Amino acid sequence: MKLIHEGTFITEIIFQAELVLHAVDRLKDSSDDFDKVAVWSAIQSILISSSNVSKILWPMKKKYEERGKQLRKLLRVDSECVLKSRKFRNKFEHYDDLIDDFFEGNNIRSYTDLAMNPSLSSFIGESCHRGYNTYNNTLVIHGEILDINDIVDVVKQVKLRCEGLFLK
Repeated sequence: MKLIHEGTFITEIIFQAELVLHAVDRLKDSSDDFDKVAVWSAIQSILISSSNVSKILWPMKKKYEERGKQLRKLLRVDSECVLKSRKFRNKFEHYDDLIDDFFEGNNIRSYTDLAMNPSLSSFIGESCHRGYNTYNNTLVIHGEILDINDIVDVVKQVKLRCEGLFLK
């Protein structure tokens, strides 16, 4: 890969990482202010921007696979890094499918979405579709948990490694 090509991807990773970090700040402020819309906007931004980094490092198209390998090697990103999975971003992006699947063939009487601190409420239980726990910075979607801190920590590391390349 030519230096300008590589530099373009490194610059984009830095930009996407900045978007993640700004969203993390907004998430904290929004949680403190109990602003539910801003909380979910920040969460969605974190998921989308971190997935954009993921797509650069693990391209979806086979013809770009080598580029991903080269960048992961350059940035010392483990092949099983938490960024590799775009599962939670995909759940947000295709939320309509999750709603259909939930209601399909079931006699549903309860539907809870966008819950704040769902683990603190005993009545929410499995009916919680999306929840955010402000106490430990975790996201719950249909019973699966994502530690946002894990994503943020890796994004910070990758960003620092990218910036370090420009200092050499």
